[in-house]
Amino acid sequence: MKAFPIPVVALDPGTQTEDETLNYLVMPKDMDTWRPPVLPEPEALVSRPKARAALGCVLALLDRAAQGEAGGQVSLLDLPATDLQLVNQLLGEGEASALVRTEGSPLEVRIQESVFAGVWRVMSFHAGARVDDVVEVGPIPALLRAAAAEDAESVYQPWRGPLPPNVQNAPLLVEEIRDQTARWQPGHPPYVINLSLLPVTPEDIAFLDHQLGTGRVLMLSRGYGNCRITNTRHPNCWRVVYYNSMDSVILNTVEVVDMPAVAVAAPEDLRDSHTRLGDVLAYLESA
Repeated sequence: MKAFPIPVVALDPGTQTEDETLNYLVMPKDMDTWRPPVLPEPEALVSRPKARAALGCVLALLDRAAQGEAGGQVSLLDLPATDLQLVNQLLGEGEASALVRTEGSPLEVRIQESVFAGVWRVMSFHAGARVDDVVEVGPIPALLRAAAAEDAESVYQPWRGPLPPNVQNAPLLVEEIRDQTARWQPGHPPYVINLSLLPVTPEDIAFLDHQLGTGRVLMLSRGYGNCRITNTRHPNCWRVVYYNSMDSVILNTVEVVDMPAVAVAAPEDLRDSHTRLGDVLAYLESA
């Protein structure tokens, strides 16, 4: 018998080496969950009648919203400092916030969701001075929808002349988005374009953002990683970008919808908030 011309080598598991290693994008690891506010002693609410009345109005609005009716607003502008401090302590800060600002304008609106989903603090500032302060109950503050609708009234300016270097697929995406915004109607499902899965260059992204325009609304959600939401100058068109804990983009999308779902408090969130705030006030009223 002739010898086998190729030597046979037995390799045990783990003896093979790889020339290249796979580098996976780091996914978010931390998730914000509901944490109850730090509660004062029940006696604190007894000596703060205006704070108690304001929080009672918020609870009543949550009761309506939990049943599918429209919410509303409760003004905090005239509350004494001690009452306002107590309201701030009980509402706390949730995972979502927003900013509405026009470049060059002294007026700025800051919005912060409380620890109770669907309960929003809406504060207006003029040249840094607080001019309005309300608690709004509902899926999303009405101002955000109104500002996005006003921004979409500007006239679209199509690109003229040769395309910038390395811009390849963005012009087709712009036309697709414009077609979808023209077709979209309330009640339609969101139309999502996942830019992370498309063959687009950084120059494509820059061209797309330039053509879509940027509105006055900026929203941040920190429920799972970070999510940045901005409205465009096209109706019902939003840029929604997700980041991991290292601030690297993990999902880059354009959404054609009245309001991205990640920014909206769901009906079950409003019902949970009604129950939780009711429990908090019941504890404080026990005094």
